[in-house]
Amino acid sequence: MSDTYIIEVSSQAAGIVVRDPGGFRFFAASHRFNAMDGQLFRNAREAERAAFQFAQGTQEAATAA
Repeated sequence: MSDTYIIEVSSQAAGIVVRDPGGFRFFAASHRFNAMDGQLFRNAREAERAAFQFAQGTQEAATAA
């Protein structure tokens, strides 16, 4: 099992997750995902889902404004 994964949303890098004693820590690769920077997830798949949901929420908020 790998210790580092790249998380992509809509074919763009959102960040990377790195294995941490408590799970996987997210590091933003784009300013768009800075709010998630440093969050800890149980696994890489959970981080990927969270990044996708975060992107959907920020996209909806930007469209509504």
